[in-house]
Amino acid sequence: MTHDFQNRIILITGASRGIGRAVALAAAKAGADLIITGRTIGALEELDDEIKLAGGKATIVELDMHDYAAIPRLAAAINGRWGKLDGFVANAATLNPLTPLSHLDDSIWNDTIAVNLTAQWHLIKAMEPLLLAASAGRAVLVSSGAAEGIRPFWGPYAISKAGLEAMARVWAGETEKTNLRINILNPGGTATGMRALAFPGENPDTLPQPADVAPAFLTLLDPACIDHGQRFDARDMLNL
Repeated sequence: MTHDFQNRIILITGASRGIGRAVALAAAKAGADLIITGRTIGALEELDDEIKLAGGKATIVELDMHDYAAIPRLAAAINGRWGKLDGFVANAATLNPLTPLSHLDDSIWNDTIAVNLTAQWHLIKAMEPLLLAASAGRAVLVSSGAAEGIRPFWGPYAISKAGLEAMARVWAGETEKTNLRINILNPGGTATGMRALAFPGENPDTLPQPADVAPAFLTLLDPACIDHGQRFDARDMLNL
């Protein structure tokens, strides 16, 4: 399926590497104007160079997801420049060490919930008016297989992703009668740095690459997408 994202402004958090990076490149090739965020300016600049080579354009934003005050400032800047936001991919997340709940240090719990859940609420709050200002706003919240089933040792990561899915459904219910479509996407096991931290003995060559799952994001970002409040698995969507 081909996508025409000309004149569509799309924000992707956690775009400096892995899945976020691949989605940004794919969206750029489809014609989108991108806002790419991350903590590492150097990596974002490298991505920007690739986006330009692909014929796209991007605005780089250094953003630490712990800096909640920066999120409404970003929304204000987007509003001042474009007055709308056509697409939003909530991709930025942290894993942290896998350990039993009873062994968790307070700092690990607080950090994971802060980035994976609380920051996402701040983004929703700040970006919703911009998404509603677009004729066909689309939001994709990135979840994980860890959000379902019994996941020993995955503690705050699994809990935060389950909470994110609940928050996405609440948000979808609140915007049901608007032009905004909100969905949840589980990329599945993908050859990323985060996956390598969780499964250090796994051969990454046995997994889909980030570029392999990027088309699923584009499908949910497309104005033609009418699904709302649904959870999708990229592997099922793409037959990976």
